[in-house]
Amino acid sequence: MAEKTIDIASPILSRNERLADQLRERFKETNTYVINVLSSPGSGKTTTILGTNERLRDKAGLRCAVIEGDIASDVDAITMKEAGMPAIQINTGGLCHLEGNMIMEAVGAFDQAVGLENIDVIFIENVGNLVCPVDFDLGENLSIMILSVPEGDDKPIKYPGIFQHAGAQLLNKVDVAPAFDFDMDRYTKTLDDLNPQAPRFAVSARKGEGMDAWCDWLIGQIEQARA
Repeated sequence: MAEKTIDIASPILSRNERLADQLRERFKETNTYVINVLSSPGSGKTTTILGTNERLRDKAGLRCAVIEGDIASDVDAITMKEAGMPAIQINTGGLCHLEGNMIMEAVGAFDQAVGLENIDVIFIENVGNLVCPVDFDLGENLSIMILSVPEGDDKPIKYPGIFQHAGAQLLNKVDVAPAFDFDMDRYTKTLDDLNPQAPRFAVSARKGEGMDAWCDWLIGQIEQARA
């Protein structure tokens, strides 16, 4: 019997692209801006989203919600709800990324609970992973990559795809930089080679450092998308 290779990736990605297009149309109808938040585990995604939500609310009166993607647990979704944000938890059961069908279900739940037209911004906190999420379009307006100082300046070299994909780069936990051997020049040069057009923000989401500059830029992107 002749050998045969079955490509399962192509139909999965093709289906996901169709769903992403449907999501984009739905978000456009309700004027909802969607941000896909990418990073490895422990980079500070949840803290960054909380700090961003606070500033978008106070500076621009924007109403934010969160779709939480985790392999297991609902810890982050509970944290978001306690901060006053509508939140939907997606447990992937081992899958290392979120897909369009998952987002479609979460959006439907938001629509039933609060009405999608009443949400200005949705953060999709993707599963902590530096490889898989890049391949799956979720209908978002913007993908951001969060790298934390303790992870090391070599991550863009080791995982170039996710840094090339991102529409904005956030370097988090800069307040602890003196305690780590993080080469800022090497990090900057690598991003110059991989993705020179994406704006970069050095922040401490927990301490608030750099968060106003990041949020002011983001508000501008949201206003531009709505124009």
